[in-house]
Amino acid sequence: MLVLDGVTAGYGTATVLRDVHLTVPRSSVVALLGPNGAGKTTLLRVASGLVSPWSGAVLLEGEDVTGLSPDGLARRGVCHVPEGRGVFPPLSVRENLLLFSPPGEERVGLERALEAFPDLAGRLDQTAGTMSGGQQQMLALARAYIAGGRVILLDEVSMGLAPIVVDEIFAFLERVAGEGVSLLLVEQYVNKALAIADYGYILSRGRISFAGDAAELADEDVFSRYLGIEVGAG
Repeated sequence: MLVLDGVTAGYGTATVLRDVHLTVPRSSVVALLGPNGAGKTTLLRVASGLVSPWSGAVLLEGEDVTGLSPDGLARRGVCHVPEGRGVFPPLSVRENLLLFSPPGEERVGLERALEAFPDLAGRLDQTAGTMSGGQQQMLALARAYIAGGRVILLDEVSMGLAPIVVDEIFAFLERVAGEGVSLLLVEQYVNKALAIADYGYILSRGRISFAGDAAELADEDVFSRYLGIEVGAG
């Protein structure tokens, strides 16, 4: 579904990613793990068109989409949920959701969003920026869900959230994966990420140091050997 083939990228004169090869197969969940500063966010930004690679290619269903604009990739089904709640704070919850519903299917999109996150039902007229962090994250995920994305890129969607909200979000991600959507997941809760992932990658200093089945990384000794740290909480 999505392939980064030998991607090198960075900012200015600083190289962040070095010859990265990563594949997100169709209808699969891929966990991208690594320490802070490893380049995980940059990798997602390359995959969604926010950063153009210096070399290498980005392929979507076999088509070379390297250098395509973020909106061009979005129209092809790539949806990026960035770190820090990707919502429009001045707009209401309803307006946020309607913006991401396919034209002519606004009512269906709204129903799907509220079925996925019932907590949003009583907040449709609330300004999104006045909600809690957890509620905003639910809104961001609901928008990605109803937009009909075929590949969803998720950057630390659990960061700063209460454990009960984190559990709800991971239950939602499992549901989305079960519907055949491909997920590329950057996540601080290593155990939770690996529990729903089919494949895992470790990114360290801009290079892939491990690529394989997620079950292999669930072994704490293996994870520690590749990354040099203990498996995180969760």
